[in-house]
Amino acid sequence: MDILNLFWIILLSFFISQIVNHLADTLPIYRAIKHAPICLNCEETFGYFHYYSFKKCPNCAHALPKRRIFTTIIFIITYVLVFLFPPAYSGIFLTIVILSFLSLIFIIDLEHRLILHPVSIAGAFIFTVIGLYLNGWKVTILGGVFGFGIMYLLYLFGIIFSKWIAKRRGESLDEVALGYGDVNLTAILGLLFGWPRIAVLLFFAIVIGGLFSAIYMLILKFRKKYELFTPIPYAPFLIISAIILIYISTPQ
Repeated sequence: MDILNLFWIILLSFFISQIVNHLADTLPIYRAIKHAPICLNCEETFGYFHYYSFKKCPNCAHALPKRRIFTTIIFIITYVLVFLFPPAYSGIFLTIVILSFLSLIFIIDLEHRLILHPVSIAGAFIFTVIGLYLNGWKVTILGGVFGFGIMYLLYLFGIIFSKWIAKRRGESLDEVALGYGDVNLTAILGLLFGWPRIAVLLFFAIVIGGLFSAIYMLILKFRKKYELFTPIPYAPFLIISAIILIYISTPQ
């Protein structure tokens, strides 16, 4: 990689990370795309310079979320690594598009345990186009259908299981194992990877999610903060599995 390419890839990653940060700040709250940056404390708009320079809100001096700096650093590292080591499956440009979009879902679900339907619809359009280009229409459509169908069955099982546990314990249980947003996410990932890759992705997600959950519960028990059915966002495990699959998959 020469210096000029490195400069452009870092510059691109910086600006895309700010767009993702801005959407992650505003979409879960306002359910709409806000063009100007908005302080989440006083809800006043301010200039892009303040946002891009990570300054405090000029209206109320509220500090920026630390996530914004962390996300920017991760984006720069990720973009450089993708440029240096492009996956055979999707190449540099498509991988950047995929990872940038999935990062938005990752952040929102991690912070709000929420996968917004408009974001899923946008993802369905983007990943259908990419899936058709990479895999053809049969593999793409089958991937979306099977991804949705398999996760929907797991979603229904989670609801039934939660109701059964609640009945046995004699109390209401608001949390379920999977949310409907996870079903939508699996469907759009199925469109991206097609069939049978989506089945491999789900296998990775279940294994990674299971290992993380076991370690997390042990830590909570050690700290004496464990509660039965502690909610854990599942979208990050699907996204991590998607990243793994991008690098181990080969083009059709």
